[in-house]
Amino acid sequence: MTKMLRGAVVAAALASCIPFVSAHAEVTELKIMAPAAPGGGWDQTARSMQHVLQTDKLVSNVQVLNVPGAGGTIGLAQFVNASKADPHALIVGGYVMVGAIITNKSPVTLSQVTPIARLTGEFEAIAVPANSPLKSMADLVAALKADPAKVSWAGGSAGGTDHIAAGLILKAIGGDPKKLNYIAFSGGGESLASILGGKVTVGISSLSEFDAQAKAGKLRILGVSGAQRLPEAPDVPTFKESGVDVEIQNWRMVAAAPGITPEQKKELSGLVEKMAKSKAWTDMLKQKGWADTYLAGEAFDKQLAIDIANTTTVLKEIGLAQ
Repeated sequence: MTKMLRGAVVAAALASCIPFVSAHAEVTELKIMAPAAPGGGWDQTARSMQHVLQTDKLVSNVQVLNVPGAGGTIGLAQFVNASKADPHALIVGGYVMVGAIITNKSPVTLSQVTPIARLTGEFEAIAVPANSPLKSMADLVAALKADPAKVSWAGGSAGGTDHIAAGLILKAIGGDPKKLNYIAFSGGGESLASILGGKVTVGISSLSEFDAQAKAGKLRILGVSGAQRLPEAPDVPTFKESGVDVEIQNWRMVAAAPGITPEQKKELSGLVEKMAKSKAWTDMLKQKGWADTYLAGEAFDKQLAIDIANTTTVLKEIGLAQ
């Protein structure tokens, strides 16, 4: 055997003893930005992801960072500028962010991140303190028709789902959405405190954000924005049942950093898909009262473009965009 051949045999033998290493490194850590204050839907989504990813051992270390303000656009700008090409960074967003970008004329948009998937959907609910004189949607409609300026609304960011839903309600009953007395909060916790403290007339948000206080008897839910009554709130009528022709659903998504490679996007997409199809995630959706609206790939990219266009139209109709 020649020296060269012996060397080749030895090299082959050594190679057979070395474990195969994938060209694509496994995701072992993630940083998920919730571009809102603690307590709201984006924060709950990010922390639910954190819980499921770690519980199912899909990712060993997941951190959640809260960056509130301006309907998520402050966090989005920070994410775009600080996380370029970072394959371990994700941001939660959704319908609210789409509206805020348009309303605030944000220089940073969702076109600058890498969409991964739509995760959840949730219907809007209107709540009042338990001692409120408003007992039903009919009472709220009467108050709005009498003087919309005297009905103050607490909700999420300007131009978001809550704001849009309130504007559509006023428009549906023949009022001028531009006269809406809407007070925007950057987080669900702050909004909830203002409702419970009687600082506003009504609150509007996703049903899950009111559920615990409603069950505790501190809030009364007047209506929900679904096409039919929701299983988690069977006694609460829809807006349409109460004569207000409005139906709207909030949705939430997750996106990755700008500039990641196609391979890195594939890796993150696969990870999110595993999470979204796990029993732990299904259980979390039931616990939170969230609908499973998982959509990924080109189908999600196309739907996101449609949602942005439709939201622009709605915001113009209710006077929140030009």
